[in-house]
Amino acid sequence: MFDRADFCRIAPFGAYVFFMVLEDILLKFGWEANDLRMLYMVKIAVVVGLLWVMRKAYSELRWPVASSFQAWMVAISAGVIVFIAWINLTADWMVMGDPVGFDPRDNNEIDWFLVTVRLIGAALVVPVMEELFWRSFLMRWIDHPNFLTVNPAQVGLKAFCITAALFALAHSLWFAGLFAGIVYNLLYMRSGTLWSPILAHATTNGILGIWIIYTGNWGFW
Repeated sequence: MFDRADFCRIAPFGAYVFFMVLEDILLKFGWEANDLRMLYMVKIAVVVGLLWVMRKAYSELRWPVASSFQAWMVAISAGVIVFIAWINLTADWMVMGDPVGFDPRDNNEIDWFLVTVRLIGAALVVPVMEELFWRSFLMRWIDHPNFLTVNPAQVGLKAFCITAALFALAHSLWFAGLFAGIVYNLLYMRSGTLWSPILAHATTNGILGIWIIYTGNWGFW
């Protein structure tokens, strides 16, 4: 059912999800969240390793020849808008489950190594891994199994909606996730390059990380 092109985009995302599930299982078996903080570093290292090993398969990551300053500003602006939505769409009905968060403090002292790893992972690694899976692969694959032949601009409404909905369900702040999924989908379809949603996603996660560190709202991580 899946070929090599599919696997190369599923594997990094699947590894990331595996470590999330593993963390949930360990928490249920009595581990403390603080004892599992280094697991994030392992998770990011595995994802980076997979992305690097399979880098030649990611034709959609070739730098667009016809890129423009305006297109990048649109992507950055969209990322800022998603960040604003993310920290405000927090009503009870907009939240699914009880997120554990990522608290990098020991005796109220911030562990800056953990913070740096988390920020790099969230802003530089996760956007590439997730956009390869959600936008480049899944949204186009729903339209046609030979997804690499699908023009992003011609993705159908069904694929658009399913991808946005699943992206929402993958986040505890599901309503903010739905909004983000819609914005990133539109960016990909409009620009035709995966770098547009990657840049927006990186902007959102980067600003969110800085805001979390500044305000101490660790639950958002």
